Amino acid sequence: MPELPEVELARQVLTGALGRKIRDVDDHDDWVCRPHAPGDIAAALRGGRLTAAHRRGKTLWCETEGGDGQPGPHLGLHLGMAGQLRFAGESGPPRRLRDREEKPEWFRFGITFADGEQLRLFDTRRLSRVRLDPDLDALGPDAGEISRREFRDRVGRGRAPVKARLLDQSVVAGIGNLLADETLWQAALSPARPVNELAGDDLANLHKALRKSLRAAIEHGGVHTGEIIGHRRAGDHCPRCGAEMTHGTVGGRSTWWCSKEQSG
Repeated sequence: MPELPEVELARQVLTGALGRKIRDVDDHDDWVCRPHAPGDIAAALRGGRLTAAHRRGKTLWCETEGGDGQPGPHLGLHLGMAGQLRFAGESGPPRRLRDREEKPEWFRFGITFADGEQLRLFDTRRLSRVRLDPDLDALGPDAGEISRREFRDRVGRGRAPVKARLLDQSVVAGIGNLLADETLWQAALSPARPVNELAGDDLANLHKALRKSLRAAIEHGGVHTGEIIGHRRAGDHCPRCGAEMTHGTVGGRSTWWCSKEQSG
């Protein structure tokens, strides 16, 4: 699934489309646009404008304005496993296809503006989602904006393994499996350690590691660029201390950690 860095990169591309008058909308894909029928989203947006682009965790949405200048519905855009937003020659997250022809049917949704520019949702796997007025109530605070105090209070509550707690979107929104492994490695914490055993300094260091991991991933093009991500495989070693990497399941998710620095 896309994680916060990938969705932030998509949001940055989306900002280029703000303020332009919408001439037409392609919402033909009734799976990607469910529960809306083809034409429903087009009818809601045509003649209006996208006015602001927002993100909380992995959730991306736009405020809109109708042709009469009144606020319109929010437009939710979910990237799925491999979705990208394309606009004016930019792609968010960046394109990773190599020597592969792009098929027309991989463009699942699109907006054409009065100036001829197009915003398009590209998705090879058809797991993306477009809907009006997405529900955000179940999401916790954004992982990139949460304060150290709120992070400590929310993540340190209960007895769950720390990795499972990080992955709970109602606790902190935006952390997926790769970002959790990267953050815990940066903080040198065992992913299986119960959160009630973490001291205040542990949680402070974990918050700092999260912020560092997010900044680097956004700057370098996605969470796959993390320092430990390329070493999450059998027989590989920790790039910091050289110890062998260990694999297991934590919170129901495949997990890798350094056998020395994250052992306790």
